[in-house]
Amino acid sequence: MVKKHLSFVPSSVLIPVAVFLLFLLPTGTESSGRPGFVYTRNRGRCTPQYWSSRREAWPRMIPQGSTVSNVFGSRAYERYRYDLTLLEATSRNDDGENVFARLVKESTAALINSYSRKGYPYSAWEIKTAVIEGLVSDEAAAVQARRFYDANQACN
Repeated sequence: MVKKHLSFVPSSVLIPVAVFLLFLLPTGTESSGRPGFVYTRNRGRCTPQYWSSRREAWPRMIPQGSTVSNVFGSRAYERYRYDLTLLEATSRNDDGENVFARLVKESTAALINSYSRKGYPYSAWEIKTAVIEGLVSDEAAAVQARRFYDANQACN
């Protein structure tokens, strides 16, 4: 039946279409938890995921092993583990509903970007001040995290 309906389509058109459709099939990596061929997406060069991957050297002003409390101040010490490093902050996976986890993750990437990306919209001082202001409440943390998220996504 299919052959009957496709008899008017030349085979020179059908072969490229068939090859194209083969690329749309799942690759089998979905079950392993990693993205398949069709779903692979390049991450920006300014995101927390990028900085946690260590593909690029971090600026010397903020080493990966620096603690969040040393970089962002005593308010951060009250909110986060005393020994939470900046590298750990960028690789957090608990930032779904936790606005403070999201804040530390995005603000750490923003701070790295402020030192390493020319034209980044926030200075290091502005980021540190915004983090302190964001630690006051859930709403303030969500607002600051969203601002840094947007800046990190737009940056390259």
